[in-house]
Amino acid sequence: MTLTSLPALRLHGLGPILDAGTRLIVLGSFPSVASLRAQRYYAHPQNQFWKILGALWGLPLHDMNYQARTDALRAHGLGVWDVYAACEREGSLDSAIENAQLNDLASLKTRCPRLQAIAHNGGESFKHARHTRALGLPVYRLPSTSPANASWTFERKLAAWREVFAAHGLTQQEA
Repeated sequence: MTLTSLPALRLHGLGPILDAGTRLIVLGSFPSVASLRAQRYYAHPQNQFWKILGALWGLPLHDMNYQARTDALRAHGLGVWDVYAACEREGSLDSAIENAQLNDLASLKTRCPRLQAIAHNGGESFKHARHTRALGLPVYRLPSTSPANASWTFERKLAAWREVFAAHGLTQQEA
């Protein structure tokens, strides 16, 4: 067996950021290489997740440490997780994900009794909307915050995210 024919390593994702006060959960697909290395959601410096939330909430999230960011998520009723618990993948592209194992998405309503809706961050995550729709809540497809989603401008992504967050009282004026 040559080095190039070795199977990809099994990767394991990050634990959820959510609690009993979570009203909206954003589900990504699976953490990037940078996020896995840092053990932090959306750690790639070009990912616009923290920048978008900062704009929605009037907070400098991008400049805050990770603990302050996650505290802000909880304070605003936002949870973060991924649809995949584990997978095989080389690099960070969703298209490279193989042999994925789903997280226990069915447990979200029990874990988050105030949950109002679920938003999928990008197309790969949204492929599993049938699982989240089974919870009987509104389910949204948001444009990916990944740097790989360069066809959407920051302003266009922000507008789409603002619409969903406003519908569930998670914008700056309503939080």
